[in-house]
Amino acid sequence: MTSTAASPWRPLQRLAGWISDLRLAIGLLLLIALASGVGTAIPQKEEEAFYHQLYDPHPWLGLLGGDGVLRLQLDHVYSSGWFLGLLAWLGLSLILCSWRRQWPALQASLRWVDYRSPRQLSKLSVAETLLTAEPVAGLERLEADLRRTGWQIRRQDGRLAARRGVLGRVGPLLVHAGMVVLMVGAAWGALGGQRLERFLAPGRELELLDSRGNTQVTLALDDFHIQRDPAGRPEQFSSSLRLIPPTDTAPPTEAAISVNHPLRYRGMTLYQADWSLATISLQLGRSPVLELPLQSFPQLGDQLWGLVLPTRPDGSEPVLLSLTSEQGPVQVFGPDGVALAQLVPGGEAQEVKGLPIRVASVLPASGILLKRDPGVPLVYTGFAIALLGGGLSLVATRQLWAIADGAGGRLHVAGLCNRNLTAFAAELPALLQRLEPHQP
Repeated sequence: MTSTAASPWRPLQRLAGWISDLRLAIGLLLLIALASGVGTAIPQKEEEAFYHQLYDPHPWLGLLGGDGVLRLQLDHVYSSGWFLGLLAWLGLSLILCSWRRQWPALQASLRWVDYRSPRQLSKLSVAETLLTAEPVAGLERLEADLRRTGWQIRRQDGRLAARRGVLGRVGPLLVHAGMVVLMVGAAWGALGGQRLERFLAPGRELELLDSRGNTQVTLALDDFHIQRDPAGRPEQFSSSLRLIPPTDTAPPTEAAISVNHPLRYRGMTLYQADWSLATISLQLGRSPVLELPLQSFPQLGDQLWGLVLPTRPDGSEPVLLSLTSEQGPVQVFGPDGVALAQLVPGGEAQEVKGLPIRVASVLPASGILLKRDPGVPLVYTGFAIALLGGGLSLVATRQLWAIADGAGGRLHVAGLCNRNLTAFAAELPALLQRLEPHQP
């Protein structure tokens, strides 16, 4: 009757045993680590055209073009369905492992086991017998010695049980719980997080909206500065910001960000991610100073900006103005690619095809990356729990039993230890020698 009633649950039990298998968990961890490496190697959450431009001429690893990268969701690995499925699978494996193995082990370590005969003690991993004229007195001295060194004692008539380091049994449970909390936080951040990268010129503002279209905060850039080395290479970028709340109930918050020094504000993190050139101020002949937008030309080189400028009122005879730094110089090229002039920001005008051109200034733009990750507190909490559990797992759990045989003149002592059993086996004889230095 019992076997027939229990049989419908056997497939579920076998499935639970397979899911909670340690080898499967290790395999899932390796897959997640491999997927994280792919997410690091491939730029994430860019426009579709970016992946076609990058991988169609040169497939990733020689295998995947732009369509393949997009089809496998490698452009957003950490929020892809298959990656979140791996996290859920690993989380379920850890929960079942804790429920089937770690929790019963903790319960077993909390129960006091009562061995009543010396024969039972002789079957344990470490067992010693001390010949003594006063076994009961030796048992009392053993109890006092163990209490002094922090052991928990349960004393009964003619025997005792002792244990130390039971807290170490909680360690594996905490490690599993911490990893599950960490993965929940990572999944929550991937699904509910926001990422926005914008170039902002000094004096400009950017409104940040919530999911309902309401203004959360207005980001104003007061100043942007690029520090360069003697060779002209950028070393550090820094932005002076004002964060203006949507209502007048609170004053604006002034802050500064730079590379490796982000700003955290109301659940958002603002990073100094990049820089660009926004506009160039030109004077053409006797015209007023014109502020014209610059665009990048990646096909001509890395970090190259410029604009095409006609030199005639009818829009004919255009020239290309290009530059790589807000400090200049500004190179002027004709349609045939021949250099026509070199202009210095703030310098004198030069005649290009009969048109005097002067560069008044070049305005750089700050590349600001905004991230909102609601799962960060859970990720940090899970990491702290797992770290605590890992530390507790190093604590050895020791159990010891002793029986006084008054008729035989013997004190039987035996014990178990889940870590470093060899050291425990060497400590036990030394413990008995302190109890009875002279044998009868």
